[in-house]
Amino acid sequence: MTSKRKYIETQSTPQAEAPRRRSSRRIKIEDGTQVAFHEARNKQFEGLSSKENVERAMHNLWEMEHKLLDEAKRQRLAIEASNLEALAMKEDEAYGGHDANKGSIECMHAVATSTWSTGEANEGNGLNGTEETVDEEPEIGERGERGAKRPPPVNSDQLPLPWTGRLGYACLNTYLRTANPPVFSSRTCRISSILEHRHPLQDPSQPEHPTKNRPDREQPADVNRGLSYVQEIGLSNARDIGKMLRWNDKYGIRFMRLSSEMFPFASHAEYGYSLAYASEVLAAAGKVASDLGHRVTTHPGQFTQIGSPKKDVVTASVRDLEYHNEMLSLLSLPEQLDRDAVMILHMGGVYGDKQATLARFRKNYLQLSDGVKKRMVLENDDVSWSVQDLLPICEELNIPLVLDFHHHNIVFDPSIREGTQDIIQFYDRIKATWTRKKITQKMHYSEPVASAVTPRDRRKHSARVKTLPPCPADMDLMIEAKDKEQAVFELMRTFKLPGWNLFNDLVPHERADEPKKETPSRAKKAGREKSQVKSHVNATTDTTENESPEHILSADEINMGGPDRRVYWPEGMEEWLKPKKREVKPRTKNGTKNTHDE
Repeated sequence: MTSKRKYIETQSTPQAEAPRRRSSRRIKIEDGTQVAFHEARNKQFEGLSSKENVERAMHNLWEMEHKLLDEAKRQRLAIEASNLEALAMKEDEAYGGHDANKGSIECMHAVATSTWSTGEANEGNGLNGTEETVDEEPEIGERGERGAKRPPPVNSDQLPLPWTGRLGYACLNTYLRTANPPVFSSRTCRISSILEHRHPLQDPSQPEHPTKNRPDREQPADVNRGLSYVQEIGLSNARDIGKMLRWNDKYGIRFMRLSSEMFPFASHAEYGYSLAYASEVLAAAGKVASDLGHRVTTHPGQFTQIGSPKKDVVTASVRDLEYHNEMLSLLSLPEQLDRDAVMILHMGGVYGDKQATLARFRKNYLQLSDGVKKRMVLENDDVSWSVQDLLPICEELNIPLVLDFHHHNIVFDPSIREGTQDIIQFYDRIKATWTRKKITQKMHYSEPVASAVTPRDRRKHSARVKTLPPCPADMDLMIEAKDKEQAVFELMRTFKLPGWNLFNDLVPHERADEPKKETPSRAKKAGREKSQVKSHVNATTDTTENESPEHILSADEINMGGPDRRVYWPEGMEEWLKPKKREVKPRTKNGTKNTHDE
């Protein structure tokens, strides 16, 4: 019988396994089950030591690399084919168009990532999310290239020498801030801390401690208790003003901007409060300023915009301006210093239409109180508003105009060039806005960081400035730099300005103006050889020599630089302000120090 032939199924060539997806989603494997990504990844690379799997992994990486390069090339070609001229012209017309949703002072407490730059805080940031995509590319428009290939600035060779005016800095003193105890006027808190401190302490008879004696949330809350907590922070800030002013005067500085955060949440709709409770402390600080002839100013934040189309933003802005006016008024300064205590304000966003924004600003300004209108001055910014944009409305409404040279070099009218040369033609008109109100004129000066190329990068202030602008020699000049008072010292030394010889370099990591308690050294017993020579009493007695004697200072001497006036630190050496960290060497097993590396 003929045997049956077995049917042999045609065997197809096995296809290479497709590369697995690199995703955080769950991956479906052959049997249809779902596994987490890390489980599939472990299966994929199981036995990766084999040559076949290594080659497969390298092939996958090669494919990923080429896909990335192809996508980058496609996007570059798309950008080159797009109409950049039209985009840049639109950007020039409304550079820095402000999103109305970011104008609210209320959102400052909820959204901490707003990026509009004021020159005082958050320096170097952009306006909003829509501007970021434009600023990252070189802008081309009516003003031409605004990146590295932009026309070179044309600067004046005029220097305001001999200098007879006042140089100042903003808000914080680096030397005093790192002192022990620290001296500064910008202590703050969160709303959550105010709510927490409405509850009494676990042990009211003891001072508060971050871990051992905190507010007891199980106890009933009291609104006044939370209010007292935030008000005490404001008092601590105000008490330090006098110390800062006396320190400035000792080293030839008679001009400073006060921090807007001196009284936290004082202008808040729900948690705000009057400053009448701090009238005595503020009056004491004002007396120091009066005795020394020291000028003080303020700079409300970027959320204070009375040209906003949103009513709630305008309402919050008015509250903030009233807060700053109350703070300056309670200093009880003499007539001229009180007149010079101005509030610097930015126009803010463009909101798509500069003329409409100016109309809203004009309407809202006329409704402000006389005290606010007496102190308000406008400043050109580095996002939207140039000197030529603001000068006409300043002349119309009798508002002084602060010229910021750094902002002018970033945002300026196409009819003039970047630099300090062409802006001089507007000096007389700018000065007239000050003299009409009998206020001492002030200007702002800063320089971009050395690596800055794009307008966004150029907004960032350098640590110090190298020169003086061509301003009148008898005016007040605010130096806006990262190193604060040290930037003023740098200018004093460079140009031998009045006060340049009043300060000296720090001794690294040492301060002679801080009180110190007596610190005895570790007890050391006499050696075996000495014990054989000396008496038994001396041999067993520990040495009690002091490592450092007690250093007693009066309250007026603390943190004032010591007898040698050592308060200057070279650029980049801010670490000199702090004590040197003690190096702890590891010990060997027998307990002795390891000196192998010495």
